[in-house]
Amino acid sequence: MDAAPIIARAAEYLNPAERGDRSSGSVAAAILSEQGDLFFGVCIDTPCSMGFCAEHAAAAAMITARQSEIAMVVAVTRDDSGALQVLPPCGRCREFMYQLDDRNLAARVVLGPERVLTLADLLPERWSAPAAR
Repeated sequence: MDAAPIIARAAEYLNPAERGDRSSGSVAAAILSEQGDLFFGVCIDTPCSMGFCAEHAAAAAMITARQSEIAMVVAVTRDDSGALQVLPPCGRCREFMYQLDDRNLAARVVLGPERVLTLADLLPERWSAPAAR
């Protein structure tokens, strides 16, 4: 799958909502599994650090479906003008995807319409033992 279709699919799940000092849905993610299924998630932001990223939500949906190997992942948001932006996964999300399945080092991470790197590219000096790489 090209990056453009998965970016567009992730954007369908953007649904920003504010509830006092809490918010959700301002970032959406799509994960394409190696089995060809798409999983989606949105962020939940809370003031006490109990929230989570959109990639975590999409990964949880994938794990719930008894899959763990990621082929491609993307996260998107809209800027103040409404333009769609692709976001790189934060360090916690990068590590989380790796921890779900070692094979996810080969996952393609969409960083823009024309820019895709592997998770291994984004985690070049992993903390795990070299033998595990």
